[in-house]
Amino acid sequence: MNKQKKWSLAFLSIVLMFIFAPQTTGAKEKEQTAYVNVSVATLWTEPNLLRELDAPSASVPADLRQWTSNMAYQDKLWLVGNLETQALYGTKVTILEEEGKWVKVAAHNQPTPRNELGYPGWMPKAQLADGKAFEKMSERSTALVTAPTAWVYNAPRQTAKQMEISFNTRLPILKTHKDWVLVMTPADGAKWLNKQDVTILEDNESMPAPTGQQIVDSGKQFLGLPYLWAGMSGFGFDCSGFTYTMYHANGITIPRDSSVQAKNGLPVERENLQAGDLLFFAYEEGKGRVHHVGMYVGEGKMIHSPNSSTHVRIDVIDESGYGNEYAGARRYIK
Repeated sequence: MNKQKKWSLAFLSIVLMFIFAPQTTGAKEKEQTAYVNVSVATLWTEPNLLRELDAPSASVPADLRQWTSNMAYQDKLWLVGNLETQALYGTKVTILEEEGKWVKVAAHNQPTPRNELGYPGWMPKAQLADGKAFEKMSERSTALVTAPTAWVYNAPRQTAKQMEISFNTRLPILKTHKDWVLVMTPADGAKWLNKQDVTILEDNESMPAPTGQQIVDSGKQFLGLPYLWAGMSGFGFDCSGFTYTMYHANGITIPRDSSVQAKNGLPVERENLQAGDLLFFAYEEGKGRVHHVGMYVGEGKMIHSPNSSTHVRIDVIDESGYGNEYAGARRYIK
């Protein structure tokens, strides 16, 4: 092969390399985010796990009250290990994967070592909205739902109900009017909430630091509410979903799971417990893996959401069935 042909082939190779090389801009691809557009989104360990009786949880709109009320004990027990967590109306999520009509998301503001963006799980894509107009309102005053559940209305009167939403739901405020608050929703425009069901937060820093007793009092609203594995709402809680939500509704974000809650905060000796401290219980008589959390209420008692056979309740710690598994306590109130 002569020298001229060699140079021609080399030049052609360089040209082809530039044509077919992957194109990069040097910037990381922007993550796709969205907003929960149902009262409560339920996140699963895998897509397409739903049984027929789970349909109300995955519909648009979702009907958590119908779903939970139609489940017998064995139906609820089946959820253990199949659900990850839940995310409330208006919660921002990052989409991690897509598979057919399902998406894997990370729910923001639910700290976990599993994903730095938030707690991961699969949910129906139809329950999300891009929420572009909603996102622009994020710096406005916020209506925080402090009733166990609250109705969203199409107009400020009791006959125009649109959706029943949960405690700890946060929606940006457009204006207040007498006994009503006009809020922005992820995809349905402006709607109304009864002012008695919410606390108005002027900005993200306006919530005063809570006392432990205030957090306990938040939890007492839910006494008698049936347990729900992965539950994070006024329609049902699991043990750590209950403690996480009571703290978050009072302005303190703690980890989502009990095993991680037990590794953060300030360690507290049992003789120094105060209302609001979190109590942890572990296998192997307290020496193994943490599997349950409750909240101290005083006088040797705790409020907790124990398991699928029962409900949120107050128990004497040593008579609760968990007493011999006590593994320590943590304080998250400064």
